[in-house]
Amino acid sequence: MDALVFDGTLHFTHDYPEPRLTPGEALIRPHLVGICNTDLEITRGYMGFHGVLGHEFVGTVVGCADQAWYGRRVVGEINAACLECPTCRRGDYTHCPQRTTLGIDRRDGVMADLFSLPIACLHTVPEGVTDEAAVFVEPLAAALEILEQHHVRPTERVAVVGDGKLGAMIVQVLRLPGCAVTLVGRHPERWGLYQRQGVRCCTADALAGEQFDLVIDCTGQPAGLATARSLVRPRGHLLLKSTFNAPSELNLTTLVIDEVQLLGSRCGPFAPALRLLERGLIETAPLISARYTLAEALTAFAAAPGALKILLQIGHGPAQQA
Repeated sequence: MDALVFDGTLHFTHDYPEPRLTPGEALIRPHLVGICNTDLEITRGYMGFHGVLGHEFVGTVVGCADQAWYGRRVVGEINAACLECPTCRRGDYTHCPQRTTLGIDRRDGVMADLFSLPIACLHTVPEGVTDEAAVFVEPLAAALEILEQHHVRPTERVAVVGDGKLGAMIVQVLRLPGCAVTLVGRHPERWGLYQRQGVRCCTADALAGEQFDLVIDCTGQPAGLATARSLVRPRGHLLLKSTFNAPSELNLTTLVIDEVQLLGSRCGPFAPALRLLERGLIETAPLISARYTLAEALTAFAAAPGALKILLQIGHGPAQQA
């Protein structure tokens, strides 16, 4: 089958082995796939992953022992847990020590004609949600995890550092409780959508010593983390969404002195993400920079660092540039 593979170098191939149907899993043919910063970091050595890339998708189940799933349009959670260990039994499936992670850790991803994922990870896409919106469910769920982990009060002042792919989801989610949200970034050309939604947008230099109750770093850069730390008030909260293939020099001593609460945040709930999209509360269309075919994936990856969301269209037919 056609696939985009990273094995130390990134390359497109026509003869990658098709996955076999295994018990408890489904074979899925993707329609649209998103390129995210984690995919880019993997090509720089993050996680030491070799295999088919990609974990953001919407597709159709084309093989499954449970016929009730056959033909459904689905999205899927990326962590394939064992469901049997003590961690899974207490409900922490995303932290299962035996888990594999789609396109990231010991499980081939979605940038191929076909891939496999456990049935337990699948969610049916409502009819009213387009493929172009559904492909954003995974990063939107990651944004919602912030609300799961931290009680965001309507009176809080919140700053999101990073106006890239994940920041676009996070600012839209954090505005929902009614709190004052500031997006700190370097790309004013992207800010129109967020400003229309009532989000204040500015560069870090424009903040002039302001501090916030909650600051989220989603820059994927050590320098961005340093900026985020500088914006947290004493006894405030610093939440980390970034994963990147580089060491951090965060000064932990100042966290102690200022009594700052540090929180890591990763994957989140899919069902609420689908409900937000179905109700039209999250905008995704303005975030799509371009679409390419799978055969054009190398070109798409070259364009991704300077873009918001680039999609890969799997299957036949011409790509549609946004």
